[in-house]
Amino acid sequence: MEGQYQLNKSKVVKIESWKSWEHYLTYATNQGFPVMVHFSAYWCMPSIAMNPFFEELASTYQDFLFLKVDVDDVKEVASKLEIKAMPTFVLMSGGALVNKAVGANPDELRKRIEHFIQQTRSPLIQSEP
Repeated sequence: MEGQYQLNKSKVVKIESWKSWEHYLTYATNQGFPVMVHFSAYWCMPSIAMNPFFEELASTYQDFLFLKVDVDDVKEVASKLEIKAMPTFVLMSGGALVNKAVGANPDELRKRIEHFIQQTRSPLIQSEP
C-alpha cells in the first residue's frame, strides 16, 4: 500500500502563508530551480479544472518547483505579484518573474515552460568571423 501512496502524492506544494512563500522561493533560488506558480481560488471553476493538468506538469518537469497559492488565503503574495484574475500562472527564476499567463489554457502553459527550458538550456551560438 505504501507504493500506492507514493503514486498519489502531490508534487505541487500548497502555499499557506507569506512565510512559506518566502521559504520555498528562497529554496528554489538557492537550488537553481525555476518556479511555476498556480494562483487560484476555491470558488473559481477554471482554476479547479486546471488542477489535474498542473499536477501532470509537476510530474513531467521535475527540475521545476510547482507551487499553488489560493489568492483568498495568501493575499499578500497575490497582491505583490499583481494577480488580478484566476487562474494565473507565473513562471519565476532566481526569485524574479519571468512569465505570466492568465486563463485556463493547458497548451499555452506547456508551451511557455518549454520555451523557458529552451532559452535557459541551449548553448549560445556565436558566429565565427
